[in-house]
Amino acid sequence: MARPAKAIVNLEAVRHNYRLAASLCAPGLALAVVKANAYGHGAVAVAKTLEPLAPALGVACIEEAQELRAAGIVAPILLLEGIFTADEVAIAADQQFWLMLENDQQLSAVENAELIQPVKVWLKVDTGMHRLGLQVEQLKNSYARMQACQHVDSDIVIATHFACGDELDNDCSARQIACLKQAAEGLNAPLSLANSPGILGWPDARAEWNRPGFMLYGNTPFDVPQEQAEKLKPVMTLQSAVISVRDITAGESVGYAAKWTASRPSKIATIAMGYGDGYPRHAPNGTPVLVNGQRVPLVGRVSMDMITVDVTDLGSVAIGDEVILWGEELTANEIAAHAGTIGYEVLTRMPMRTPRIYIN
Repeated sequence: MARPAKAIVNLEAVRHNYRLAASLCAPGLALAVVKANAYGHGAVAVAKTLEPLAPALGVACIEEAQELRAAGIVAPILLLEGIFTADEVAIAADQQFWLMLENDQQLSAVENAELIQPVKVWLKVDTGMHRLGLQVEQLKNSYARMQACQHVDSDIVIATHFACGDELDNDCSARQIACLKQAAEGLNAPLSLANSPGILGWPDARAEWNRPGFMLYGNTPFDVPQEQAEKLKPVMTLQSAVISVRDITAGESVGYAAKWTASRPSKIATIAMGYGDGYPRHAPNGTPVLVNGQRVPLVGRVSMDMITVDVTDLGSVAIGDEVILWGEELTANEIAAHAGTIGYEVLTRMPMRTPRIYIN
């Protein structure tokens, strides 16, 4: 019998979330972002699910794109970090990878490449994130250079990325939207501003191209309720089972470093799930876990392969009973908040050890 820890991935929920993104973006296009192993959900399976729906896919780097090509994915794939070495330009042109360009070195590599096929480029502009991107004053010259380059596709997209898109009361995004539109004025080029927060919460950010990522996996990027985000369907259910049950007396401790001590006679259930399976090690005592559909508190330190929960108030609990670590009734975002991190991290850090079981 297999160890019960597994991640159930509902591909119909992926389709639902993509269709929501596409409907909000219309008539603009929604490029589906599947970087970081599709945020931990399995890049190949998710890409195959979305390929019939999305005009293009997005990954961080050429290695992620090549994995998809090797699996038979034929849709265009945007490399969101562009190229790291000049030889990647020819590979991109040959494999129909689109390049996000953000600095002069990347532009020069494209200009100097000897290509048989044209390559499609996006120009990234730094409108306030100050991480990657051309300076605003560089944009028009860079655009002219790419237009003049015979082996660059004439349909050049101009893009930016939001620093505070998940903060609905912060006017930083509005300033970034205005900045990009002003920088691109007169170029008559398609724009791409909206990531998941932009698509859901900033209507003015929706443009010719949009980049849904985190929302595809059914999690809100906001820490407050938001009308469109409420329509998302969680994709992953992290599931396991009880593997041991024991009674302890008041004053006894549980787990490494004895970080939790029973204040009353208690029933403790041990679950096959630990940080080696992707559960956050820093989840503190009291973090909710669903056992037989009911919330119980995590007690004791998270270890590599196991966690322990206090099931004293549940009544009957037995070896083999179902445990949900996150899913529809208990979101990854809620667990992340307890652990002092964000849903993006707990999902993308899901290791390969945890089997992905695909349904629908």
